[in-house]
Order: sequence, then C-alpha cells, then structure tokens
Amino acid sequence: MFENQQRDDVEALMKADAEFRRLYQHHRELDSKVHDADIGVLPIDDVTLASMKKEKLLAKARLERMWQSRAHLIH
Repeated sequence: MFENQQRDDVEALMKADAEFRRLYQHHRELDSKVHDADIGVLPIDDVTLASMKKEKLLAKARLERMWQSRAHLIH
C-alpha cells in the first residue's frame, strides 16, 4: 500500500497522525494474517477469512481517504 508514495512521506504522516499510524499497523497485521491463511500457515475457517479480508479492504479504503486529506500535513 502507498507504493507510489515516498516511504519518508508515509512515515512522516504516521508520526504526525496517531489514528493513521494505528490504522496502518492494523492493516499490516490483517494483511499478514490473510496471507498466512491463504498459504495454509494459519488455519482459519472461510467465514473468518472472508471477514478479515473485508476488514482489511475497509481499512485500506479509510487509509487512502486519510492520505488524501492529510498528506499536506507532512510538507
């Protein structure tokens, strides 16, 4: 996520905005768990996996909205 953004800019926004940082870290945790479930390392049922994927997408959408509205704070 935010591959097209400078890493320094993303880190600066995480330092400046606690909500963005918390949501970013939550998204990364979900991404890791979903990946582990997809490759079979984390055994979870399909309903739980679908729920995690939905939550991950919602977090990503919120992060993108936050990025658009708050990126100007880092400059």
